[in-house]
Amino acid sequence: MTLLTNHLPTAELQAIDSAHHMHPFTMGQGLREKGARVITSAKGVWMRDSDGAEILDAMSGLWCVNIGYGRDELAEAAARQMRELPYYNTFFQTTHVPALALAQKLAALAPGDLNHVFYASGGSEANDTNIRMVRAYWAAKGQPERDVIIARWNGYHGSTMGGASLGGMKGMHAQGGLPIPGIAHIDQPNWWAEGGEMSPEEFGLARAQQLEAKIQEIGPERVGAFIAEPVQGAGGVIIPPYSYWPEIRRICDAYGILLILDEVICGFGRTGEWFGAQSYDIAPDIMTVAKGLSSGYAPIGASIVSDEITGVLDGIEFSHGYTYSGHPVACAVALENLRIMEEESVIAHVQNTAAPALKEAWESLGDHPLVGETVIKGMMASLALTPDKSRRAAFASPVGTVGTRCRERSFANNLIMRHVGDRMVVAPPLVITPDEIEILITRARKALDECFELLRAEDLYHSA
Repeated sequence: MTLLTNHLPTAELQAIDSAHHMHPFTMGQGLREKGARVITSAKGVWMRDSDGAEILDAMSGLWCVNIGYGRDELAEAAARQMRELPYYNTFFQTTHVPALALAQKLAALAPGDLNHVFYASGGSEANDTNIRMVRAYWAAKGQPERDVIIARWNGYHGSTMGGASLGGMKGMHAQGGLPIPGIAHIDQPNWWAEGGEMSPEEFGLARAQQLEAKIQEIGPERVGAFIAEPVQGAGGVIIPPYSYWPEIRRICDAYGILLILDEVICGFGRTGEWFGAQSYDIAPDIMTVAKGLSSGYAPIGASIVSDEITGVLDGIEFSHGYTYSGHPVACAVALENLRIMEEESVIAHVQNTAAPALKEAWESLGDHPLVGETVIKGMMASLALTPDKSRRAAFASPVGTVGTRCRERSFANNLIMRHVGDRMVVAPPLVITPDEIEILITRARKALDECFELLRAEDLYHSA
């Protein structure tokens, strides 16, 4: 307990971390040489590290701490539930109050006829569930050959074998024999990088129509579902042209395939509505949720499922589930998180205060010589770094070289701003104030200035 409450000097903590802790998406040798940044406490949008630095977390942890850090109510909800019923499973015809109460709440919040909830411990597990569920659904309908799921290149759906296969991150596919069979991909709707001479509207239609072409290539009788994020998060906050989603829904309807929306990042206020489905007026058959469901305070995810799919699956034994599906403590924390969001009008704060302030401030960065594009949807935003705005040009250096430098300058200025390739990304807690947004932008601009000087000093300010 002493180590948890009275931390050791930073160097000793880093040595312990280096000796025993394997980090995700990290080259261990490089981190050992540098030393991990040790976070010791957090409140609101601010974190403190073991050296006492105050850091503005403009990424909400991993896109998840929607109501901000340090909410005692969630800790108290967890403690109450641990004392009353710390754990029980929902296998063997059993349930418990937190699981059923949260399912009822999610059904009330979700759009359309998404009235049923299958729990997981996070988004990756929930997307694995979706693969099994889609295939079980079609098999139960007498069409087991409809086992192919189409996804998008540069989409992200988790890092399990199933989730990473659905995702279109080629670096992940290079490890571990991915993707698994029965997964196909089409191109992303990234107009800035891939739109060429087309208008955004023309490009959005063209990219959506790739879905129809892929269905015809595979065979309509073999395709079971299409999965995508309303806005690509980990892919760089890629906001599709408004022509994109109506065409996707039309194609899914025309071929009778299921539409899965991965709302792990977009859900629970991130886009300015409860769900990205509502922001784009999309009617999905399944929604994947996690992250903001508990604001990251407890690990929980779920698939929210339509009446049609559930009605079919009710006729079979769906041989799938997890030890921690519907964990009572995680469900209790999620319920308290949703209560706070409703009672404190967090989404109204996003719509009326935070998102307009962030939009105006973020778009002001477009005058920087490094910035070619600024985009924002609700409380998720990105900017494209470029050496030539007029041509939407990429850098001559390998993708990510410039982004990494900008990220490092951001961290050095006590701002957590992420890079995805050569795009810079923010997704701050939904409760951020206009004054805190001003600090965020001041630090982001300073990071851009310092990065610009580095690129010129290192002779990296060249287009491909």
